[in-house]
Amino acid sequence: MAPPAEERGLKSVVWQKIKTTVLDDCKKEGEWKIMVLDEFTTKLLASCCKMTDLLAEGITVVEDIYKNREPVRQMKALYFITPTSKSVDCFLRDFSSKSEGKYKAAYVYFTDFCPDSLFNKIKSSCSKSIRRCKEINISFFPLESQVFTLDIPDAFYYCYSPDTGSTNSKDAIMEAMAEQIVTVCATLDENPGVRYKSKPLDNSRKLAELVEKKLENYYKIDEKSQIKGKTHSQLLIIDRGFDPVSTVLHELTFQAMAYDLLPIENDTYKYKTDGPNGKEKEAILEEDDDLWVRIRHRHIAVVLEEIPKLMKEISSTKKAAEGKTSLSALTQLMKKMPHFRKQITKQVVHLNLAEDCMNKFKPNIEKLCKTEQDLALGTDADGQKVKDSMRVLLPVLLNKNHDNYDKIRAILLYIFSINGTTQENLDKLVQNVKIENDSDMICNWSYLGVPIVPQSQQGKPLRKDRSGEETFQLSRWTPLIKDVMEDAIDNRLESKEWPCCSQCPAVWNGSGAVSARQKPRTNYLEDRKNGSKLIVFVIGGITYSEMRCAYEVSQAHKSCEVFIGSTHILTPRKLLDDIKMLSKPKDKVSFMKDE
Repeated sequence: MAPPAEERGLKSVVWQKIKTTVLDDCKKEGEWKIMVLDEFTTKLLASCCKMTDLLAEGITVVEDIYKNREPVRQMKALYFITPTSKSVDCFLRDFSSKSEGKYKAAYVYFTDFCPDSLFNKIKSSCSKSIRRCKEINISFFPLESQVFTLDIPDAFYYCYSPDTGSTNSKDAIMEAMAEQIVTVCATLDENPGVRYKSKPLDNSRKLAELVEKKLENYYKIDEKSQIKGKTHSQLLIIDRGFDPVSTVLHELTFQAMAYDLLPIENDTYKYKTDGPNGKEKEAILEEDDDLWVRIRHRHIAVVLEEIPKLMKEISSTKKAAEGKTSLSALTQLMKKMPHFRKQITKQVVHLNLAEDCMNKFKPNIEKLCKTEQDLALGTDADGQKVKDSMRVLLPVLLNKNHDNYDKIRAILLYIFSINGTTQENLDKLVQNVKIENDSDMICNWSYLGVPIVPQSQQGKPLRKDRSGEETFQLSRWTPLIKDVMEDAIDNRLESKEWPCCSQCPAVWNGSGAVSARQKPRTNYLEDRKNGSKLIVFVIGGITYSEMRCAYEVSQAHKSCEVFIGSTHILTPRKLLDDIKMLSKPKDKVSFMKDE
């Protein structure tokens, strides 16, 4: 079974909403149902529940709506699908027979608003077979307890490509993103004040205005038929170009490092237990693994110290239990054996993961990290200002052990550090490093509003002084988004830089102060339930280090829970590939919402 609700944040909120609005809505004592899902809802349910959770709710089997299925006419079916032509047509095929449909009856639940054209199509075709037809407004994925994604990586191309032919697609993507963001707010039961970062581009303003308009419409026509006023929460919308440094820097916290250096696909880590010739195993890196949750945001050095300690603790506990020969002690040990095995398996997985990271880190990445940190911060580990950024960069470019991706990342950090370079200097760098074929990975950053070869010199944003904070020498950089989160909670965001699309909550602050109308909060969980929320949305992807910031800021500011989301999750290599594609025409790009 899944962990208790309070342990999984957003995942738990989404599961509870699905349980209440879908499963409880059509539940009948002693009656089993078949559940039919499409691609989106399969992924949605997989992100927030297990098959055992569905069995407990009276679901006997889960089917794919796109596949041919045998009729089960003595059973009712629960359809949980997206309101798209593809899914609706598959549903209609199940009940196309004039004599009888594939199932006894249908309960239909759409993730989002169903267009009138599709609704009328259903109504005219098989209304007699339908017992329920509702929209539940969950059109996003809860990736982690405080992280969500809209799962539209194509948005990056449409929002930042200079290709004028994609304007209509960009408008459609913007509309879809706005609708999905509103379902995030609705799921959290919030009507937040919407603000946006005024620079470097205009995408954030356009999206913020769309979201504000759709929030207003949603809370006028929600299921309670009451207009919901603005809550004490904020939604910040930001363009990806606001912090290019955090996207290309090598991160040494466990999760960010693993996803950057290792081939982890769909959160699945593959490893071998007994050396290179051993049997290959797989492990899912997920929040059901409490050890993963505990160590994922820690520095690799801390992780490498902690896991062996934990293994020793388990081993000594087991030995102590085995040393007792009484019948009751042996019985207790037998009961605990699966628990010991499970714990040790987790330790082995994460120890392998940490060692794989270090095997990549030690030969080349370690040297790179010092250069990257010096360029990113403009100061060395002793706090001395870097006087010549090119001198810092050159050893990386001359090192034959670094691949082109790592050299491009270092060149980008050099350019970001001096806020743009000349065309002549850029051409020399590209030619000397022999990366002509990949030069667009550098040049195309200008489409994100990042100065690469600027017409005039621009000032760099001032950073919060964190020199007093304890850090590792190779992890001195703090993502810009952490400054933004802290300033938003402390009500220190400049209104010119962060305009409001509506009247933002007047009482927004991080003190946890309550007005006379509010009940005093009794404990931390209750405080989280009723306190302010900060939702940060980045157009064009977020990094694992930025995800970590949401947890760190929430931990430090107990009166406010921070959620971070984006169109998709970034890794540095994938981002550079996407940046390269921006200058290329894209005739046909798949889009998750078909018309």
